[in-house]
Amino acid sequence: MKALILAGGAGTRLRPITHTSAKQLVPVANKPILFYGLEQMAEAGIVEVGMVVGDTEEEIRAAVGDGSAWGLKVTYIPQDAPLGLAHCVLIAGDFLGQDDFVMYLGDNLLRQGVKGFVERFEADGRIGTGSKPAVAQILLARVPDPQRFGVAEIGADGEVLRLVEKPVDPPSDLALVGVYLFDPTIHEAVRAIEPSGRGELEITDAIQWLLDNGHRVHHQVVDGWWIDTGKLDALLEGNRLILETLDQRIEGSVDAESKIEGRVVVCEGAEVVASTIRGPAIIGAGTRIEHSFVGPFTSIAERCQVLRSEIEHSVILDDSRIVDIPRVEDSLIGKQVVVTRSERRPRANRFMLGDHSQVDLT
Repeated sequence: MKALILAGGAGTRLRPITHTSAKQLVPVANKPILFYGLEQMAEAGIVEVGMVVGDTEEEIRAAVGDGSAWGLKVTYIPQDAPLGLAHCVLIAGDFLGQDDFVMYLGDNLLRQGVKGFVERFEADGRIGTGSKPAVAQILLARVPDPQRFGVAEIGADGEVLRLVEKPVDPPSDLALVGVYLFDPTIHEAVRAIEPSGRGELEITDAIQWLLDNGHRVHHQVVDGWWIDTGKLDALLEGNRLILETLDQRIEGSVDAESKIEGRVVVCEGAEVVASTIRGPAIIGAGTRIEHSFVGPFTSIAERCQVLRSEIEHSVILDDSRIVDIPRVEDSLIGKQVVVTRSERRPRANRFMLGDHSQVDLT
């Protein structure tokens, strides 16, 4: 069993953060999103991983290396342009060979991991309920707005009948999750399909080709949450869900005037001075929190400063400073950002903002 992790997307919905950073490396709970997927592959017993990369290849390579940190062997597979998920399978053909593989979208978070998914495919998923084994297994999640997703229609016998991309009239509320499992039959499918109207080779079309040609596709409904972190609200929700799994751990210094409430991680080298940290929250190594309040569902990365400010339900990246700001919430603040309040008069709001920035003043 191999893994194919897709880490080549541009992350346009998270700009301006992704102008300078790969979306798969944006952290939740102070860990890059991509690392959660790598951990899950290792947990499932997979060793060989193909990593499809695009314009941010250099940054992905620098962060992941050869994969040995997770006990993995990573092979990088450049994709010249984002031509669809099925195109990723097509260009990874030499790496995948005739092996079964998991395909995993590198910006997704899946609470239950992939181990059980893999084990089921290797056992009853491949054997099937009849004489014909399944050649693919898809993961589905119930969603309130299936019109936004690829949706599966399931027959009365539990078999996958068809897939529909962003249907006006959805046949079910079961959306495709960004985790798939295939045997080598998928290579014939990705060679057979044509680009969609948006010029991409769609993985839904490839799976539909399998169904149309008499192959069985097994499905499994996720147990627990699944998050596609491609948008700000979803990324903050993923951060919240991961933080809720943490246990309190105080490795840095907390002075007598400070209060730590609930599941809070204060990493080694961090300092909390005359402040309140209300969990779940994480304070990164080398960060200083002084005369401030850090509220629930907040991740503050390494070497930051939060002085005389309040922050809640936010993600703050490395080396940023928040000074004299009465309230920050529902925010994603990038690396080396400075947010301050001037006492000079006349008072005014002053900005230097990059493309695709969003500012909400209240």
